[in-house]
Amino acid sequence: MTGMAAAHLLTRNSHRRNAALVTFLGDMTLESARVHEFCGAARRRLALKLAGAMRGPVFWIRPSWDAARLHAEGMVGLADPSRFVFMTPKRPEDLLWTMEEALRAGLVPLVVADLPGPPGLTAVRRLHLAAETGAKEGRVTPLGLILTPEAGGAPGVESRWLLEPQHGPGGQEAWALARLRARMQPEARWSIEGPEMTPGQTPVTRRPEPPSAPSRSRPEH
Repeated sequence: MTGMAAAHLLTRNSHRRNAALVTFLGDMTLESARVHEFCGAARRRLALKLAGAMRGPVFWIRPSWDAARLHAEGMVGLADPSRFVFMTPKRPEDLLWTMEEALRAGLVPLVVADLPGPPGLTAVRRLHLAAETGAKEGRVTPLGLILTPEAGGAPGVESRWLLEPQHGPGGQEAWALARLRARMQPEARWSIEGPEMTPGQTPVTRRPEPPSAPSRSRPEH
């Protein structure tokens, strides 16, 4: 290994050790300067809850051709709509390009990309590098968040979380939250009750994730 390569590895490892953690939903944490994935039917609600736990502007990127969009009235109670800057690229390839440039600039603490499907491993790695550059050279340490439909599956993300509605009779709101993947934490599931998803005000039930069967597929890097 050359001296330059070793110095690069030392820089990356040192940055990872000193990275700040963003806390949301009570004691859930996400590592900043990395890219995470929220999926499931209620993924946008979970993203808004994360935004509400943070301070500063939020860049929200979505396809211009997608009719699904956030409405200010629905955002109130989860996050302040005035903090959001919406970007609507017209070409599919510009969705990840816009996110990459926003992370690299390091101007806002949260950059969200609402995607029609999971990106590939190379694209995710580029986003990680852009977030690390933004943390080193920008004004703030950015956190990247991609939103993907169904169970997601973007390779190489720092963590993957799934949120699905689990409402009870009589209009009682409830949500099933699962941490499907995390580099530094085990898989886990929670039940959260209440429209604002605030564990401090509503009961939270933690259930251990059942052991997974050994996988023969190639592990994510």
